[in-house]
Parts: sequence; structure tokens; C-alpha cells
Amino acid sequence: MKIEIRVATEKDLDSIVAMLADDVLGSKRERYEQPLPNSYKKAFHAISSDPNNELIVACNGDEVIGVQQITFTPYITYQGGWRATIEGVRTSSSIRGKGIGTELIQWAIQRARERGCHLIQLTTDKARDDALRFYKRLGFSATHEGLKMKL
Repeated sequence: MKIEIRVATEKDLDSIVAMLADDVLGSKRERYEQPLPNSYKKAFHAISSDPNNELIVACNGDEVIGVQQITFTPYITYQGGWRATIEGVRTSSSIRGKGIGTELIQWAIQRARERGCHLIQLTTDKARDDALRFYKRLGFSATHEGLKMKL
């Protein structure tokens, strides 16, 4: 399988939302229906118009089989250094375990280096044991305790 990794276009949005919803946790928070809720289009346009956000897809031909979002953030800490944050990583359930997720994350790491980031970070839900093992295998370590508050 020859994989192309590229910036997402609006035409990819349907496939992206389908992957986000095709998941035990995602099925509880996403709304994959036709037509897609307008909130997804608004989010896509906000991401694509922001130079510090990139929505990235992995494709096999015309089929979108993976997605991730990368956000680049300047910090006052680390002497004004930049960080990259990876969010919303999913691969199509039909190809999980075939290395597409690894290719996406390695692509993100390289992109963070290109952007001059000193650190790349991500979070995963504590219920995602497989994802935690996956990220650790790729060199990520649980160095901090993360906290969230729903608003």
C-alpha cells in the first residue's frame, strides 16, 4: 500500500468525521450524519485558515485512511520555544495495525522539527490502553499529569 500524507481539503471532511465517530469514545461525542453538521465545516475553515494549525490526512489513492491535527504554539517557557501538539489521531478501522498510525506520527514529528519546535506532545484518554502503548513505542513518555475541565 502506497500512502500519501498531505494537508486535508474540505472534500476529506466526510471521511475524517467518519473515522472520528468510528470509535468507542468517538461514537459518544461525534455526529456522523448526512449532511454533516455545519460545526465540522466551521472547525475545518478555522483550522485551515490558521497558519499554526494543520489538519493532515493519510491517503491510499483517493481513500482517506488516517487523520491527525497538529497545532504549533509559541510558549514563553523554554526561552520562548515552540511546541507541537498532536490531536485527533485516527486510522480507518479497516487498516488498523498496518503501520499507518506510525507513519502519521513520524510525519508529525518531522513537521515539528521543520517548524523549529523543541517539543512535541499529545494526550490520549486513559481508557485507550492500546493507544498509550502505541505512543510509548514511538518514543513518547508520560512525563506529566494532564488535567482537563469540561466547559
